[in-house]
Amino acid sequence: MPLSFPPLALYIHLPWCVRKCPYCDFNSHVRPDTLPEDETVAALLADLEVDLPRVWGRAVHSIFFGGGTPSLFSAASIGAILDGVSARVRLAPDAEITLEANPGTVEHDRFEAYRAAGVNRISLGVQSFDDAKLDVLGRIHGGAEARRAIDAVASAGFDNFNLDLMWALPGQDVDGMLADLDAALAFRPPHLSHYQLTLEPNTVFAKHPPPLPDEDTVWAMQDAAAERLDGAGYANYEISAWAKQGRQGRHNLNYWRFGDYLGIGAGASGKITLPAEDAVLRTRRRKMPESWLRSAATGAFIAESAPVAAEDLVFEFMLNRVRLAEPIPLDEFRARTGLDEAALKPGLDRAIGAGLLVREGDALVRTARGAQYLNDLQAMFLPEPSVRT
Repeated sequence: MPLSFPPLALYIHLPWCVRKCPYCDFNSHVRPDTLPEDETVAALLADLEVDLPRVWGRAVHSIFFGGGTPSLFSAASIGAILDGVSARVRLAPDAEITLEANPGTVEHDRFEAYRAAGVNRISLGVQSFDDAKLDVLGRIHGGAEARRAIDAVASAGFDNFNLDLMWALPGQDVDGMLADLDAALAFRPPHLSHYQLTLEPNTVFAKHPPPLPDEDTVWAMQDAAAERLDGAGYANYEISAWAKQGRQGRHNLNYWRFGDYLGIGAGASGKITLPAEDAVLRTRRRKMPESWLRSAATGAFIAESAPVAAEDLVFEFMLNRVRLAEPIPLDEFRARTGLDEAALKPGLDRAIGAGLLVREGDALVRTARGAQYLNDLQAMFLPEPSVRT
């Protein structure tokens, strides 16, 4: 089956933070004394132009400002970026435009300005309401400041916002996790990202591991959180994402459904489907902010660009797709990879045999066991060793 165009999104990376958190493995960097806002705006638009010939005529359905901490940038700069984007690509009339913000890095009266600039969704990195836990996590805000920030988001007129909350924190028990969750639910967020803290390579926590809850406590936390969120009317549509009806994060849904996205800014990754070339292209921008900014003079923003090999397409599609609770239409696999269903067979046989997936007509459905053992399910679709030699 030939490749076809999936929906297209735009990711914009602003890499600076006030302070690097010990658990963070993102491409984030401590901000300079003076943020290069004007230079960054110009560079981002020049960066976008590099990929424009590959996406002429396609509508962008969502934009996500990530980082780093994008809310370090003024609303005027965010507005200038959005104006420049809309002058270069066709934005869908109902495009979701999300800005990540941290409670400790915004003047709360500025949320109105971000909304006036064109942002229509805020993702607020609360992580916890417990001051002691926030201190361990290296956050620069406290619980009271988090509450004020959430109130400010709602007061600014954002009826669509996400709260990021972490669990299985150092020294946390089930009651502590539920206290954090109840504090978040009191604000009735349309969307909640509920992430388990994991120790990622090349982070401070990986080098100096804090005392995390044991496995039994982690399972108890997971069960208790699911019960509380279900009871509050949230659907667990993705492993770590919960939403009220109709409030799923459209930008992230596009990632998980193996959609296309342009990635601009230091270290940003992109995926572009090219049916005429029978290829799915992966791109990555220069990682270091200074090097990326200097590229504005030459247009050489891209550090890597290569088509995805067929055997890797199988894994990448399933790696993302099985995170969702919804069925996986096999027609979607064919259209977004250009591969026949036979390419799925080795991994699919293993997954069905282990009770992690079931087939229902022309679709695959992740079982409850598949959600519980997600890492194992994803690994079943890794290329066979003989394919790589």
